[in-house]
Amino acid sequence: MPRACNGNTVEAVKPGSPAERAGIMPGDVLLTINRRKVHDSIDFAFYADTPEVSLSLRRKDRTIKVKLTREEGEEIGIELRPFRIKRCRNRCVFCFVNQLPKGLRRSLYVKDEDLRMSFLYGNYVTLSNITPEERKRIVEQRLSPLYVSVHSTNRELRNRILGNNNASDIMKELRWLTKKRIRIHTQIVLCPGLNDGDELRRTISDLHRFYPYVSSVAVVPVGLTKHSRASLRPVGKEEAIETLRIIDGFQKRFMKKHGDPFVYGSDELYIRAEKRFPPLKHYGELPQLENGVGLVSYFLHRAARKRPPRRPSRERFLTVTGSSFHPFLQGFVQRLKNHVEINVIPVENRFFGTSVTVTGLLTGRDIIQSVADVSSGYDVLLLPDVLLRDGRDVLLDDVTVRDIEHLLGMRVEVIEATPDGLVNALEADRHGR
Repeated sequence: MPRACNGNTVEAVKPGSPAERAGIMPGDVLLTINRRKVHDSIDFAFYADTPEVSLSLRRKDRTIKVKLTREEGEEIGIELRPFRIKRCRNRCVFCFVNQLPKGLRRSLYVKDEDLRMSFLYGNYVTLSNITPEERKRIVEQRLSPLYVSVHSTNRELRNRILGNNNASDIMKELRWLTKKRIRIHTQIVLCPGLNDGDELRRTISDLHRFYPYVSSVAVVPVGLTKHSRASLRPVGKEEAIETLRIIDGFQKRFMKKHGDPFVYGSDELYIRAEKRFPPLKHYGELPQLENGVGLVSYFLHRAARKRPPRRPSRERFLTVTGSSFHPFLQGFVQRLKNHVEINVIPVENRFFGTSVTVTGLLTGRDIIQSVADVSSGYDVLLLPDVLLRDGRDVLLDDVTVRDIEHLLGMRVEVIEATPDGLVNALEADRHGR
């Protein structure tokens, strides 16, 4: 793993912690823990998992050594700065970053190919330029599970999809990792005319060889914005139906053999195919929920069991969602209307194009345009938290929550994008009554 930038610099020290008692200060550079080099927060967590810890740090021009002892379960109390993310060298034919318009904030244009981000946050990596040092670290520190974009096990086709003729052989990488008992969740971004049909069957069959260490496969339709210059077409209804038919055939075999479907179609495939969603139990432990696999079934399951607000607010509420999720959220909101005044607005994505229908890619400008004509009849706009980026109150187009509040002339609150989050917001006592 390349040396991290600031990844081993102390960002903050928790008051009253062993680190503070030992005199560690923000700005100190953590060099080693128990004589092992530290490059980032993963090294720190792995090597510091002992009751007694020896640290060496650099403070300005001098090196200081610290020994500290902590009680069982007590945190050392050091927060490190973020590490520099390893960038992707591929030029995937469907790369979403390459479909972004100019003028957005810089962080949106970062393409990562960082195993640490895969382990920590479930980001997908391709393993296309994995190094021997990274392989060693995965095994030594048990960085498992990892999330890997496969797309195809046909090396020539995969390299074409990745736009990288020098990409490593994914079958060899998976074989090596699974022999070391590293768990992996994989995805196939389905591109009509490239990796569908027989190629999809081949890829699923090849990945099944590594079961159970390759633990799941998600098939998701390619996402194309109006800014895309790729010679690709979106997945249509008939293609979605055929893809689900292929997946269903494999699922029946795998359920009979393992009691596990192993391969899943994303929610977007069911929506495009106009097919009913499987019951929640079909998705097992929801291994790829964040990838849009089982998310609708999970929401419907939770919504069916959620009681309406017990102490509903007297205020009038609006909330928003993407067009693909609107029918499902609308069904839940209809139940709530007997107890509180609330409406849900489907927002058309003008920024990326109407073919982009997911809630998480809506922009502040599109929300403002969709809500402006009806906002005067409501008191509070509830924004699902999946709209926000970088842990701040800012949307994809740099419009902030306060901007929306100001332009619409109504209070705006961010809520958890779940039935619980919505009901909790409707029950909140905003006036201290």
